[in-house]
Amino acid sequence: MEWVPLVSDVGFPAVITFFLLHRMEQKLDDLIISIRQLN
Repeated sequence: MEWVPLVSDVGFPAVITFFLLHRMEQKLDDLIISIRQLN
């Protein structure tokens, strides 16, 4: 995925929001797996 055309099309704040939500989703998946292993 190329970032420059995406930034020019949808704007910098939207790209940053997408990136942060994607990273948060991965961390939440790891947290859910860890919580399930506690039981």
